Amino acid sequence: MTIKIGDRLPSGQIQEYVEVETAGCSIGPNRFDIDQLTKGKTIVVFGVPGAFTPTCSAQHVPGFARHYDEFRSKGVDEIWCFSVNDAFVMGAWGRDQKVGGKIRMMADGSGEYTGKLGLEFDLRAGGLGMRCQRFSMLVQDGVVKKLNVEASGKFEVSSAEAMLRQLG
Repeated sequence: MTIKIGDRLPSGQIQEYVEVETAGCSIGPNRFDIDQLTKGKTIVVFGVPGAFTPTCSAQHVPGFARHYDEFRSKGVDEIWCFSVNDAFVMGAWGRDQKVGGKIRMMADGSGEYTGKLGLEFDLRAGGLGMRCQRFSMLVQDGVVKKLNVEASGKFEVSSAEAMLRQLG
């Protein structure tokens, strides 16, 4: 079943490639607990079918990076890009897109967490495996407050601009 507005995000873990070592985080892939990451925060999460893909790289990620300051002014603590790719790929894509400090590139390499969200997208027939549907959501303290899931092949409701309109 697909997650919906009012639901608490399911417990689980995702990974992020960390560029600079800090207390508790080594350089490279680090595993993070969703409950801890979202506790007390307002986070915009947008999901994409794949790193380095045309719409994701040309429109989705750049839109959220471009509007970073507007999201912050509306009370958003963090912006996450979420995809069924490994942490190495997501880290490389973040560097390529120059989003450091603006967007956290979160990896669900096995697709396990995507399955818990009910947002799987079967692209096996095209040789791409199971992926994540294109979506955006607003999460406050671990609870989904807004959710926009795209129809297959579309990029209309999950853009940064659409989310900003929803935030008022």
